[in-house]
Amino acid sequence: MSEWSGYAVFFFPPALEALGDAVKPYLQEGPAGPFVQCREVDTGGAFIEMTLEGSAPDGRAVALELMVPGNMVRMIVSVRSDAEFGFYDRNRAGLVTLEPGMPPVSPVEPAPKP
Repeated sequence: MSEWSGYAVFFFPPALEALGDAVKPYLQEGPAGPFVQCREVDTGGAFIEMTLEGSAPDGRAVALELMVPGNMVRMIVSVRSDAEFGFYDRNRAGLVTLEPGMPPVSPVEPAPKP
């Protein structure tokens, strides 16, 4: 699976009906309903600005900007596919990076319990 991060923007049903065929090329289906997958979202203003990744007919990568009124958007979900997320498991063996820029080190064995 390729790593991807960005946003899934969900719309209210009347908004999808109002946008009609104009938004259909950008919609994807998911378990929670249709959404627009985008790299960036700007919510500052009356319009929600979404930056999408696309490709031109000749195969070149292009950035598309899609803007819709803010009252059409039901929910924006941050999507991450990072390899690891959450708390560190101290019992798991492996290399640990203490701070960015420092070399990874082997974890210290926990002290025996008395």
